[in-house]
Amino acid sequence: MTTPVLPYLFWAAVAVVAYTYVGYAVLAGLWAKILTLTRPRVVREVFKPEVTLIVPCYNEADILEAKIANCRALAYPAHQLQLLFITDGSTDHSAQVLARHPDIRHLHAPLRAGKSAAENRALEHVITPFVVFTDCNTDLNPGAIRELVKHYQDPRVGAVSGEKKIRAQGSAPGAGEGLYWRYESFLKRCDSRIYSLMGAAGELVSFRTELFAPLEPDTILDDFVQSLRIVEKGYRVVYEPRAYATEDPSVSLAEEWKRKVRICAGGWQSMVRLRRLLNPAAQPLVTFLYVSHRVLRWSLAPLALAGLLPLSALLAAEQGGVFALALAAQVLFYLAAWLGWGAAATGRTLKPLVVPLYFCMMNVAAFAGFWRFVRKAQPAAWEKATRRPVSATPPLTDPAL
Repeated sequence: MTTPVLPYLFWAAVAVVAYTYVGYAVLAGLWAKILTLTRPRVVREVFKPEVTLIVPCYNEADILEAKIANCRALAYPAHQLQLLFITDGSTDHSAQVLARHPDIRHLHAPLRAGKSAAENRALEHVITPFVVFTDCNTDLNPGAIRELVKHYQDPRVGAVSGEKKIRAQGSAPGAGEGLYWRYESFLKRCDSRIYSLMGAAGELVSFRTELFAPLEPDTILDDFVQSLRIVEKGYRVVYEPRAYATEDPSVSLAEEWKRKVRICAGGWQSMVRLRRLLNPAAQPLVTFLYVSHRVLRWSLAPLALAGLLPLSALLAAEQGGVFALALAAQVLFYLAAWLGWGAAATGRTLKPLVVPLYFCMMNVAAFAGFWRFVRKAQPAAWEKATRRPVSATPPLTDPAL
């Protein structure tokens, strides 16, 4: 005979999962829509301050010329945009490639201490009021810098993040990551409209230089922690989808798995280091957005999902009804994920199976990331996930011009 508390645990788990992945999206979408309709539209003046664009690189010699070409194609006055590449720890011929471009500042140290340490060191060489970070394996749209910096006319804005886009979606990793980022981009638009973005993406993010604080060298999610520490100081982080970075997906599910586990380990580290954001007495709206969008996804939601299956089985065996339906739905969902994984392992992509596959992989990665975090087994200088070769040519036109 099941204990009376099991149905309550079942419905609590259902509520956590439903709110994390559906309920918050609906609530945030309606909230942001109401604010859009009721707030006056702000018209920004032309604003083109001096900016430093920093590109951290690690053994990226093969794609450096493409990245440099993409940077030079940005629709921003050349005399107002400084380029700084940092190649700490690289053992390839990155230095020789950058030497062909004497106008680009190049920093290099033989020791690879991780991205956070490299960015800390790079900021020591920045004298412009604003700084932009972008990854080497991404392409920026021509208007990216202009769209980011226009928001700094508002003194309450401390950082601005661009949008991440996935180029190829024919493979299982590409299709899954593409779907995830469309969903994530929607939530980011809503958070930004409501108050502030809950964590920036390192593919394209900018800061007021004066607000950038050196991070602990072992920080895993540097962009996330840096942007939310600015929120802690009382500033907003704005999301600007008209500035975007496009990159290729991981080359395989195994590579995407490595990336997800690293992110989840960084998520647990971030929750510890940003624990002041969990105090609703200090910034109640920030706490609500942060817990709803980030904390639940890395902590309670995976735990609730893991508990739902055995709870459903126990309750279905005794009471049937809705619990039997819940059990059947979960078994079918996980079976679809398993079939999707098998298909991806043979190089096939079955589109109806992409959502269950990617959803399950994300939530299992949360447990793997937690285990890696508690063992302190996730180095800041992580192994790069292999991605498909960059094939897109740098964009040369901008419809906004």
